[in-house]
Amino acid sequence: MIIIDGSEGEGGGQVLRYACALSLLTGQPFTIQNIRGGREKPGLMRQHVTAIEAACVIGGAECSGLAVGSNSISFRPGRVTPGDYHFAVGTAGSTGLVLQTVLVPLMTADAPSRLVIEGGTHAMAAPPFEFLERTLLPVINRMGPTVSARLVRHGFFPRGGGRIEIDIAPAPLRRIECVDRGRAVSVQATAIVAGIPFDIAERELKSAQKILSGWPAEAFVTRQLPADQGPGNALLLEACFDNVTELVSGFGKLGVPAERLAATAARRMAGYLASDAFAGPYLQDQLLLPMAIARGGRFTTVKLSEHSNTAAALIERFTGSRFHISAGDNGNLVELIV
Repeated sequence: MIIIDGSEGEGGGQVLRYACALSLLTGQPFTIQNIRGGREKPGLMRQHVTAIEAACVIGGAECSGLAVGSNSISFRPGRVTPGDYHFAVGTAGSTGLVLQTVLVPLMTADAPSRLVIEGGTHAMAAPPFEFLERTLLPVINRMGPTVSARLVRHGFFPRGGGRIEIDIAPAPLRRIECVDRGRAVSVQATAIVAGIPFDIAERELKSAQKILSGWPAEAFVTRQLPADQGPGNALLLEACFDNVTELVSGFGKLGVPAERLAATAARRMAGYLASDAFAGPYLQDQLLLPMAIARGGRFTTVKLSEHSNTAAALIERFTGSRFHISAGDNGNLVELIV
């Protein structure tokens, strides 16, 4: 039984998601205490409960202490069973983070799976659907499996109500190298609004354009969704290269001016573009687990986040493999050491 202090490292929900996935992949049970001890409101939230329930369903697992607000759980895995699954968060909690919990176990199963996940698709503190579709999954598919994703309906905070559908054709994971992002291909900035004034989108794009002044004017576009999918707002900044697409996002929030939201996102994109790294801060921690299961791989990235450091430490505890980080020509080089 592996004992985990949930307040260590990034101290949030990622510890739960990675622990469940690693438990299903290695067959090792775990207990986690002080769940989300590094957060202002510790304990399980609804999206964390849904993610763990999903892990239990696909993996025939038993979990004690599973309830909203719980500070401790014990998880004992069974056998991962592919199939058709439907999970509903019930809030605007992230559909993508629920997927993160079960994706790698199902990618290595012995038959295809189809997932329907309902909840938030564009909300604070999680990558949007477009990151899954355009950034993460193309890299995952280079490792052997074939995973496709569809956005059926947007889901913004606080209403939620979004829906994504995922098809997974599993295959043994193979080692890949993600060192060179390749030639720049295209850029785009998209401001999405639903059920809120349209000028918010225009103000966001104007603010982002000041920082990303090298982007062509036609790269800045607005998109208005039906009002019944809101209220909500998202700004998506996308830079496509031959070998990877980086996607930076910002989400509208009461009390946060559109200009400030856009400037923050644009500065983050400008920072990535100023580097030569393959992986941005969100992609880096999502590559660690599949590379660990593939027993090899390496990638270049910007400065490692606390999320990535926490994930790497958990992977070492469950698998014995560790990641070596060194300075390289294209940023930090992260390599798996078995």
